[in-house]
Amino acid sequence: MQSEEKDNLILARLFPGEDIHQELKEICNKHRVETAVVLSGIGQLKQFQLGYFKEKGNYVPQEFAKPHELLSLSGNISNQKGEYKLHLHAVLGDEDKGVIGGHLIKGEVEVTNEIVLLKTAVSITRRLEETTGLEGMFLD
Repeated sequence: MQSEEKDNLILARLFPGEDIHQELKEICNKHRVETAVVLSGIGQLKQFQLGYFKEKGNYVPQEFAKPHELLSLSGNISNQKGEYKLHLHAVLGDEDKGVIGGHLIKGEVEVTNEIVLLKTAVSITRRLEETTGLEGMFLD
């Protein structure tokens, strides 16, 4: 992984075999991120898992082994008492140009990932919401 920061903008490059979630956490730690917005992410992932939230207590994950192009990555990252919480959504395409998307639960870099983060001073926390069963974002 490589990353550079200027004016609160972080550009990162991930390499084959790296875990996207682990590397993003390391980037945030390196650049002392409290909160970040994922502005863009492109590249290719394999061995990834996407989720779909149907209803409280029913979050449907699906595993994909074959490489797919990472067409779009968005979301936010927050530091919760020293632990980074990532809320990422991804759109990916296969070799036949079929497109899938959802909550990115896990993923391994196949060829490359190029990710842009924007650091912000807006403080957020995530707390379990009883009504939805999700960890909701709260502005503090």
